[in-house]
This record gives sequence, C-alpha cells and structure tokens, in this order.
Amino acid sequence: MTGGRAVDSFSIIRKKDRTGPNPSFGSKRLGLKRGYSGLVILSLMLGGCAAIPGFGPAPVDVYDLTAPALQLAAARRARTQVLVPEPEALKILDGEDIAIRTSTGALQLLGGARWSDRLPRLVQSGLVEAYQKSGSFAGVGRPGEGLAIDYQVIVDIRTFEVQVGNGLAQVQLFVRVLDDRTGQVRASRDFTTSAPVVGSGDVAFVAALNQAFNAATREIVDWSRSVM
Repeated sequence: MTGGRAVDSFSIIRKKDRTGPNPSFGSKRLGLKRGYSGLVILSLMLGGCAAIPGFGPAPVDVYDLTAPALQLAAARRARTQVLVPEPEALKILDGEDIAIRTSTGALQLLGGARWSDRLPRLVQSGLVEAYQKSGSFAGVGRPGEGLAIDYQVIVDIRTFEVQVGNGLAQVQLFVRVLDDRTGQVRASRDFTTSAPVVGSGDVAFVAALNQAFNAATREIVDWSRSVM
C-alpha cells in the first residue's frame, strides 16, 4: 500500500507541472508585439513620404490681392465713416479657386494655384485698405468693428477671371453706395476693367488679375467719394 501511495503522489506532482505557463502562448504574444511595432514603423515611414519629392500631393502656390496706391484729388469727408461688407459672388467665385475662361467659353479652375483666402474676403480687404489709403474718410472698416456708420459700400463680384482666348484678365464689380441712416441707395454703378496677361503660367495670370482689380478699386474709391 505504501508503494502505491508514492506512485500516486508522483503522478499528482507531474500533473501540476503540466498546468504551468504555456511557452507557446508567450511566443504568440511576442509575435503580436512585433507585428504591432512593424505597423507603427510602416505608418511613420509612409507619413514621412509626403515630405519627399515625388510623394504625396503636388504643392499648391498661394496668391494674394494687393490694394493700389491712390493719388486722388483732396476731398476729405472729415466726419464720414464707411462700412465695407463682404461682397456677394456666385459659387464658382466664392472660394479660393482662380477662374480661367477657355477659348471655347468654358469656365475652369486653375490647377496648382489658389487665392490665400476666399475671393470675396480678399476683395473686401483690398477695398477697405484702398479707402483707408485715400485718407478721405474719418473711418473705414468691416462689420463688427464698432463704427458709427454713415455709408455702406455694397459690392457684387460678377466677373473675376483670366480669359485665355484674348489674353486678358477681366474684373467686373457692381457697386452700390447705401446711406445707412435712411436705408436708401445713393448711387450704383458697374465697374469693368481688364489688364493684359504678360507671359504665361500662374504668376502671369495672377499679376493681370491684380492689375485689373487695382484699376477697378481706384475707380470705385474715387467715384464713391463723389456721391457720399
């Protein structure tokens, strides 16, 4: 009987040994960790490829509109304050894309280049700066700047494009001068200006658009002073 108990005790100990850690389970966990690390490294490598020439999206050139330098006859409105709201525009002109009119009359968007902001905001900023440079008004600003407004200069952007067929940049702005105290339109006028495209490519297109915009802005500021 004693010998039988010894054998039973030994067999119990061997069974307990079998219930210990499974070496194959540890190797599976190590494999998962290595696989996860590999995925992280791969994603970092792919993310870095965007900064390497030939990888990632093509670069886009960004352009601004500039306000013209004004040389106007002295006609200061010492107490007049002017508000320039954001202009209205059709959807194709209400973004950052630069519009190109092809020789067939189709309107396309220039690839590889865009405005630095939505076109209506750039036109608004250019007009505000031009009115300020004129030195003709006590105050000029945008909505929300706390001006005691006398007049609003309301602008519709009707054309702002490069016409490839005739090599011109054309800008058409319809402007209304609104008496803010009475709510009546004092005067309205269409301003259409153009400038030749000298050269080719994005830089030439934008330079011509800026030149046409500057010409329209000068006319708008000079005319609006006369009707306020």
